[in-house]
Amino acid sequence: MKSMTGFGKETFLNDTYQIDVEIKSVNQRFLDIQLRMPKEINPYEMAIRQLMKETLQRGRIEAYINIKQTGSGNKEVLVHWDLIHQLLGEVQQELTAHYPETVFDPAQTTNQLLNNSDYVEVTEKQEVDETFGLLVLETVKKAVERIDASRLQEGQKIQQVLTIYCQDFINLVHELTDFVMVYEKEYREKFETKLNDWLGSQVDETRLLTELAILLEKGDIHEELDRLAIHVTKLQELLCQAEPVGRELDFLIQEMNREVNTVGSKSSSIEIKNIVVQLKTILEKIREQIQNVE
Repeated sequence: MKSMTGFGKETFLNDTYQIDVEIKSVNQRFLDIQLRMPKEINPYEMAIRQLMKETLQRGRIEAYINIKQTGSGNKEVLVHWDLIHQLLGEVQQELTAHYPETVFDPAQTTNQLLNNSDYVEVTEKQEVDETFGLLVLETVKKAVERIDASRLQEGQKIQQVLTIYCQDFINLVHELTDFVMVYEKEYREKFETKLNDWLGSQVDETRLLTELAILLEKGDIHEELDRLAIHVTKLQELLCQAEPVGRELDFLIQEMNREVNTVGSKSSSIEIKNIVVQLKTILEKIREQIQNVE
């Protein structure tokens, strides 16, 4: 069992590149992959998505990929000559028109402009070689392995909690089953006693049994208890499976809750209704936990 919550990080570094990959995930009904990466990685987007889909089945996945080129040889100077030419031309034009006696030195002005970051930039070369794509995919793969391990670790904790809740539920169902057997016997005896007190010797035994059977049938919850036993067995099986079971668990808990509600609506016994409340409380705790199960 895996959780849909996890985190994975991997960094690759050599003399040419530093590749940083961070992946985090939270619960989501379906698989939703969100990529944040520079344009140099766009050609590999489909391969990255496919790599993630092979391991991560459900959840909102947010992946951040950053690329840095290492080494001084990867820097380049970018001079915005178009801006410099435009500025020098306008200055020359204005000085000629309004200050013809002024001596204008374009070289001196250009030297001053070269110290201005608006006209000169030192940037990283945006170049990649044939190994770049393989390095990116390999780094992403390792980050995916790390988040998968994180999700598995979190899923094991959820499994432990669900196992405890499941056993608590089983104990209550057994308690309810035992009580129903005693309750039906006592109910019959009380019913017969009251009729005898009211009618004395005029009681028709056949009519008595018929009326009793009708009353007991209206409140009969044996079928619901049988189905709950089947559902619990299925729940135990799902908790032991390695593949994604979140959707199936969600559906199963809905069915179990429906059976418990039916038991509560059929029964008038305070003891049974108290057990029903406890059963519904446990199912709600289970439902909250499985919202984060892959």
